Amino acid sequence: MTQTMEAGGVREGELLWTPRPEYAAASNVAKFVDWLRSEKGVELADYNELHRWSVSDIEGFWSSIWAYFDVQSDTPYTSVIDRKVMPGARWFDGSRVNYAEHLLRHEGDGRKTAFHHLSETRELAQMSWGELGDKVRIVATQLRALGIRPGDRIVSYMPNVPETAIAAMATIAIGAVWSSAAPEFGVKTVIERFSQIEPKLLFVADGYRFAGKDFSREQETQEIVSRLPTLEHVVWLPYLNPEAKSPVKARPWSELLDHPAVPRESFRFERVPCDHPIWVVFSSGTTGLPKAIVHSHVGVLLEHLKLMHFHINLKPGSVMFFYTTTGWMMWNLLLAALLTGASAVLYDGSPMHPGPDFLWQLAARTRCTSFGASPTFVQMMEKAGLRPGESHDLSALEGVLVSGSPSTPETFAWFYRHVKQDLWVTSQSGGTEICSGFVGAAPTLPVYAGEIQTRMLGMDVRALSDDGKEVIDEVGELCVKSPFPSMPIYFLKDEGGKRYQESYFEVFPGIWRHGDFIKINSRGGCYIYGRSDSTLNRFGVRIGTAEIYRCVEQLPEIADSLVVCVELPGGKFFMPMFVKLNPGSQLDGKLESEIARRLRNDCSPRHVPDRVYAVEAIPYTLTGKKMEVPVRKLLVGMPLEKAASRDAMMNPAAIDWYVKFAQESADYSWRVA
Repeated sequence: MTQTMEAGGVREGELLWTPRPEYAAASNVAKFVDWLRSEKGVELADYNELHRWSVSDIEGFWSSIWAYFDVQSDTPYTSVIDRKVMPGARWFDGSRVNYAEHLLRHEGDGRKTAFHHLSETRELAQMSWGELGDKVRIVATQLRALGIRPGDRIVSYMPNVPETAIAAMATIAIGAVWSSAAPEFGVKTVIERFSQIEPKLLFVADGYRFAGKDFSREQETQEIVSRLPTLEHVVWLPYLNPEAKSPVKARPWSELLDHPAVPRESFRFERVPCDHPIWVVFSSGTTGLPKAIVHSHVGVLLEHLKLMHFHINLKPGSVMFFYTTTGWMMWNLLLAALLTGASAVLYDGSPMHPGPDFLWQLAARTRCTSFGASPTFVQMMEKAGLRPGESHDLSALEGVLVSGSPSTPETFAWFYRHVKQDLWVTSQSGGTEICSGFVGAAPTLPVYAGEIQTRMLGMDVRALSDDGKEVIDEVGELCVKSPFPSMPIYFLKDEGGKRYQESYFEVFPGIWRHGDFIKINSRGGCYIYGRSDSTLNRFGVRIGTAEIYRCVEQLPEIADSLVVCVELPGGKFFMPMFVKLNPGSQLDGKLESEIARRLRNDCSPRHVPDRVYAVEAIPYTLTGKKMEVPVRKLLVGMPLEKAASRDAMMNPAAIDWYVKFAQESADYSWRVA
């Protein structure tokens, strides 16, 4: 049921949709509540009561998830959680599980579709559960034959195609550790990640196609391989050009697969202890190398079973699409759709090529039930004047998942006006650090404009003021007060866990501070207001400022730099860069082009700022940290006395230029200055 909206606009918090009673009753979360009542004697009237129970009785909730989904383990666990502390809690100690085994548990009827897949180089096709299972087992068996053992690291520089998914699942199946970089990443960005991992094997493709243009990765492959001394094996996928020969010593993907099928009953998944790593994902901070975040099989498995069933409501027969690359944790979540028996749609290419409605064509052709993209995608649709509900058959579509950056009331309203009226439009927010969400959706709750429906089950999320007090209906820091399974088990190259501690627990000891501004209203709805720290959020992808500085400050003309990303009205973003020039240099078109070229090639197109400004000085704190957060606060209208303390500055006068800049452009005219 959808509320009527005036064509002129929609108010924040306006009721837009209420689930039909039969839809809510048939949801996975409603069935779980019924099971808790009949099997556990836990009486819960509604979702809000379920959430309160899930964070007040941690052992009861997570042990119920284990039992409800019949998690397979070689040995019984001795405790759900050994101690309720962050960081350091051990989950399901004594158990031995394998995540990939659970991804393939729905292989039963091998003829049903596991993947729909399409790219700018390949036509739309399907891969059955049987074909997927066969290929995963063959690749896993060959990896073992190559000497890959549990705990060894395997990395990928491949696009979003079935081969990458198969490689990931095979890696995880044998207890090896997976990590992925998107092929649009430059060599420097890849090496900064993979050198921390010290991989034994690399999966690599010859290139990719985006918006009709081919991008070879043969030269990049040579450089990457030459700078990873621990590599023993390279597997080469001629994807862009089927005739492409590897520029390094490698075995072809086809050779890896050219072996007899391995029967399900004879294949052994490597069930691993509770603290065994599953993958390494990267989330960049403001200083140093990107954080190499390690998760466990058991933590991710429990979290993803909960997330995909209860907060995305996937079931056998569902079809999930989310526009993502292999360098973002949303790719990991897309594969997690298999845990529910649903199909996943893999797409590699531009969301706007050959036309702006391309992804809606894909949704119609795959009978997509859950469609996911970023708010930026909606802005592109709006600009193009699209009305997908009129031009495409979206009758199978049940829900929309908008993630990657804060959504506005207008984002929600666009879906109801131009896609479908009876639609569960959801916004969800979490992070690479947990490979999941903190706040998100529930199919039994109504949808309000611009509002994230609820806090997710098992996530004890609070909005805290600067002095650590919980606030309601006020903006505060997004914090989590109780442990949850998908917390990182550690960071690589982080002696004594110092960086892990500083990243999330330095401000409020023992409480996870995520770095987002959040408002939780009295009914439990949530609003995310962007980053409270200095990690950039560009087009739904987080970017570490350190990656940009390391690239730009190598230019001989630039002495220092500072970059921020500002959320603007209407859900838009503006990312300005401020540079201090060396004597004799000037900021002209040639230098601006070189900055953009360096960032695009060494990092990615998302790292390129919208505008570059020359300044006399970059402001620093007394401890030598660039004042990114205060500058961003100034640009969104916060007065200096609230944004920063001059007493804490190395050079107090350096901030004056930014104060004046913000004051003179309070109407956001500096976006195009």
